[in-house]
Amino acid sequence: MSLARQIKLSGRAYPLFEVASLVIQKPDRYTVAFKVIKHRDEATKQEVVVQPMFVCSLDDTVWLSEAAAANHVLKAHFDTFYQTEKQPCDPPKGVWTLVAQCGLSGEVLGPPNFHAYQEKLRKLHSDRFSRMPFEVYKSRVRIVKDEAAVKQWIDSVSSRFAYTTLNVAEPKTLHSLDEVEAHFIEVHQAGLIKQVDTFSPKPDAKLPGALQTLLRVTLDKEKRFPIRLATALSNAFASQGLQFFKRDKTIVHVALARPHHLDTETSAVSDTVRKIISHIDSTAGTNRKRLLETLSPSVAPEAPAAPADGSPAPVTPAVAPLTQEQQAILNDLHWLIHQGHVIEFASGLLETAKKPAPRPAAVRPERKQPNSGGKPQGERAEKPAVQPTETAPEAPASPVEASAVTPAEMIASTPEPAAPEPAAPVAESAPAEPAAEASQPPPVA
Repeated sequence: MSLARQIKLSGRAYPLFEVASLVIQKPDRYTVAFKVIKHRDEATKQEVVVQPMFVCSLDDTVWLSEAAAANHVLKAHFDTFYQTEKQPCDPPKGVWTLVAQCGLSGEVLGPPNFHAYQEKLRKLHSDRFSRMPFEVYKSRVRIVKDEAAVKQWIDSVSSRFAYTTLNVAEPKTLHSLDEVEAHFIEVHQAGLIKQVDTFSPKPDAKLPGALQTLLRVTLDKEKRFPIRLATALSNAFASQGLQFFKRDKTIVHVALARPHHLDTETSAVSDTVRKIISHIDSTAGTNRKRLLETLSPSVAPEAPAAPADGSPAPVTPAVAPLTQEQQAILNDLHWLIHQGHVIEFASGLLETAKKPAPRPAAVRPERKQPNSGGKPQGERAEKPAVQPTETAPEAPASPVEASAVTPAEMIASTPEPAAPEPAAPVAESAPAEPAAEASQPPPVA
């Protein structure tokens, strides 16, 4: 995982939810998976799928019903399974003076007393105007007595389409789309459409309306508070050996090591380590640059003199090379960070791991003494007076707190920030970019 590798290389501690917010801003940084919900049927004692999912193997699309998946294949991949041929036939007998015409599309439907009129009317409604109630659509149909419209209808029914089956052992000819649909369900549907429990669509895949709405709502929630993505990232980071801790008891950070207090008074450490710890403790808001300037100030190199022949002077490097003392300081700082004694945050801020506050001693309940005869059975023995004991003052709360709980428990205890009530409704809002580049987590590969 490139994110975990870059966190290890930098050694810095990054806010987990900020990393999740940066990941969710671009679809190529994460994957989406749909999973069906099952419940136990008490009558049959079996698990029942609430809403099944079906996947078409031809184009890897997902559908919420087997019929919808079959209709998709017949529309998008019809030529793969059937060859269409137009054949002439006898025109309908009789004298036709009027025809019905769709008032929305202008398509000629035929005479209302023709035997195929109702079928064509309902098919046109289901194919193009299914969102409109059928009775409302039917009221938009008008009757016209135009010779050109009548002739157009006669020409359309003077030929028919025949469909020859392909990719089968014994080809045969079908004469209607109903026969085509029945043949597809019988021969091809079982091999092309499968019911699945989980499905991960491609970033640009077309989804059914219900799944598209579910995805949009879920992404909107994650952009406001990416709890699911943060949990997935924590599991991935933990598998790579990264550690988690809370700062100010609220903000979960991921780092190379957990904070571990180093007592320089009792530990055998070098003088450089002592100076680093002392400087970080005594200087609020320090970073690597200030640490080096304080412990080992660098001397700016003198500008070389211009040559006597008038040629331009050599360019002086803008940054002086590190001295041996500065390199030794950085090496010790690197060791302190990897041991968890010093935490370097994403902004470059350096802090030492504070000494944990002592836990209060557990008070044991007073054990009842049996009556030894000194007092009558009905009288209670006098309790000894409790003398106040001197207790050490509590240590101040540490801003960096290591915890033994799992990353999932640590993330679950993170409160969701209260979203301010917008002044006006908005369609969708994306999280703002971080203000400073130094405070961003490492880029995502």
